[in-house]
Amino acid sequence: MKKTNEQARAGKILWIIIEYVSLIFFSFVAVIPVVSCVITAFKTDAEYQSTNVMTLPESWLNFDNYVQAFQRANMGRGFLNSAIILVSVLVLSTFIGTQLAYVLNRFKFFGNAIIRSLFLFASQLPGVAMQVAMYEIMYKMHLINSMIGYVILMCGTDIISIYIYIQFFENISYSLDESAIVDGANYFTIFYKILLPLLKPAIVT
Repeated sequence: MKKTNEQARAGKILWIIIEYVSLIFFSFVAVIPVVSCVITAFKTDAEYQSTNVMTLPESWLNFDNYVQAFQRANMGRGFLNSAIILVSVLVLSTFIGTQLAYVLNRFKFFGNAIIRSLFLFASQLPGVAMQVAMYEIMYKMHLINSMIGYVILMCGTDIISIYIYIQFFENISYSLDESAIVDGANYFTIFYKILLPLLKPAIVT
């Protein structure tokens, strides 16, 4: 019996060692390409052509590559576009998703379960399988190569957040809505002034 326990303990220790070795190995696999890119970014053209990618540059103060990248690739405009898209998508997806979750959770109507099932079905579809159809739709709406089109596309793919909002609404008592209605509040007041502030943890998530 004692020998069996020792074997089980040795097997457990061996498995832990294998786990940590594999984690360290795959960490290096993920980090090494990034490190090589950083090292290469500080090299001159001559250094890049005559040295290995992991060979350290002669000077870590050579920022000429970054200057050229910003000037030639117009990266300043790229960062500005990214910031505009980020803010727009966050605001619109939060605005649309919270209202949709509120309607699906608080109102019982014909087709409610069907709509929820369709959202669940859409979340299971791989993005690659829908790329051709999405491109056709965006092309016919003349939204290709358009920032507005990209914002609309990104707002329409945030399905998981809707389920997060619905689950959060289910933890908020209906009596809160009923009390507000008795006091004369309409549904917009209930949503924007009472329920939306309570959704802050879900929105941050």
